[in-house]
Amino acid sequence: MSGQTTRRMVPFASMTLGEDPVPLVPRIEPTFLPEPEPRALWCPVISVDDHVVEPPDLFETRLPRSMLDDAPTLVEDEQGIPFWVVDGLAYPLATSNGSAGRPVSEWVHMPQKYEDFRPGVYDARARLGDMDVNGVWASLCFPSFVFGFAGRRFSSMRNCDVGLACLRAYNDWMLDEWCASAPDRFVPCQVPWLCDPTVAADEICANAERGFRGVTFPETPNRLGFPSVYSEAWEPFFRACEDTKTVVNLHVGASGSVARPSSDSPTDVAVTLFPVNGVMAAVDWVYARIPIRFPNVKIVMSEAGVSWVPMVMERLARSYRFVDASDAWSSADPHPNELLQRNFWFASIEDPSAFQVLALIGDDRVMIESDYPHADSTWPDTQSLIADELG
Repeated sequence: MSGQTTRRMVPFASMTLGEDPVPLVPRIEPTFLPEPEPRALWCPVISVDDHVVEPPDLFETRLPRSMLDDAPTLVEDEQGIPFWVVDGLAYPLATSNGSAGRPVSEWVHMPQKYEDFRPGVYDARARLGDMDVNGVWASLCFPSFVFGFAGRRFSSMRNCDVGLACLRAYNDWMLDEWCASAPDRFVPCQVPWLCDPTVAADEICANAERGFRGVTFPETPNRLGFPSVYSEAWEPFFRACEDTKTVVNLHVGASGSVARPSSDSPTDVAVTLFPVNGVMAAVDWVYARIPIRFPNVKIVMSEAGVSWVPMVMERLARSYRFVDASDAWSSADPHPNELLQRNFWFASIEDPSAFQVLALIGDDRVMIESDYPHADSTWPDTQSLIADELG
């Protein structure tokens, strides 16, 4: 595997695991399903939500030696299982980072070795082959669970200088290695610096000149200890996104948590409620008036589903009836639904109800995501699913 390095051995018992709502179970040897045959092409697909697993040498080959002691480090336990150690906390490459090609019975939360994943999980050339099988022409990739879907791990590091350097290392790798392997098929999406919106804006502008088309952003940054989307602190960031036409991607879970009604709700509850997170984020961003302050900003609701949009439009219309009784909105401003339909796009993994209400949402507002290589990915059968839903 490209990027292999010599890893320090750390006994598992001496590790302090980072936060994780799902307890780890012991690793078992993986079972790989037979290689799928290329699927019949119903229509070419651009997937706006896929994921990568970062290479072992992501930081050690891109950071100055003086920063390496404080940078994330890949270590191995006594069984050779790798863990990323960030500020003293260990994060495994859990099965959830790349379940593609494995039987459902093995989609449990256990630590993995790189070789437990399909090569397409972490190798760009192999990814292209898996995209070909699936009839996916182009793909936009988010980070792994380890570093967070908006790279929140970098912005929360104790040493801010090292955190920013690590963020830049990730963005360099995403553009110069992953996307450069097939520039016409990978859409460059950067992670943002959350600690300082002015620095974040500078990064957006510089990265736009380099070729980045999008940025992933936490849907509720206040949950991470940063200003909420209602704060004027983010003005430089959103202005830079608007000026450079950098698309803002709000991936459910990028803020480090998802809807889970009870402390002991099983993972199945959180998975079922995934679209609820999209509802909350979309409504919050509308009422934060971001589309009013920045009328040309483009916002994508990633892995949030689609079929809830008409319901939210109905609720927004109902709330708007009370506009004169509240200071949350002004009757002089555009209707909230106008903003939802003008500035937002919605993504479907497997949401057949969505395509029955396209006339209400707008058929130019809905996009397809395969979410490769996660457990709920439609790989390798995205083509047949789309044909069934749209045909």
